[in-house]
Amino acid sequence: MTIWGRILVVVSFVGMLGASVVAQVPQKDYLSNAEADKIRDAETPNERIKLFILFADDRIKKFQYELEHPSQNNHEQMLNYLLNAYIGCVDDAADLVQLGIEKQQNVRAGVDLMAQKTKEYLEVLNKVKSDAKEIEIYKENLDDALEGTQDALNDAEKAKKSVAPPPVRRKS
Repeated sequence: MTIWGRILVVVSFVGMLGASVVAQVPQKDYLSNAEADKIRDAETPNERIKLFILFADDRIKKFQYELEHPSQNNHEQMLNYLLNAYIGCVDDAADLVQLGIEKQQNVRAGVDLMAQKTKEYLEVLNKVKSDAKEIEIYKENLDDALEGTQDALNDAEKAKKSVAPPPVRRKS
């Protein structure tokens, strides 16, 4: 084998190693690249919590739309994907609340938003369950979403009690 052949083999091998390392980087599959960038760029836990709640809101609205206007292709997969994405966003927001409390950060605004929105989400999910439109397709994910949303609401209510409001400066 010539020197150029050996160099080509080494370069190919290094390229394959690099590709396998890139493939192993964990990425949340329910967030687009732009959404992941927004989360990464958010400076405070409150901003991150608000973004996750905003993304959860988007997913649940898309789920409702998909139920009302079924797509021709991949309808079952889309319903299950949107519910899983919703669950992931709500769980990540709840995790950020817990992390913020542990680190004694000011997550009051995020906690309040999460408590308000999770109540709305529970109403929507319970309505979807009671309507039972095509429920056999997504029943397991719907049950998971209800349970996860209820847990997030409970966490937010507990956090409201444990997170002290920021100090208010008195005027003399």
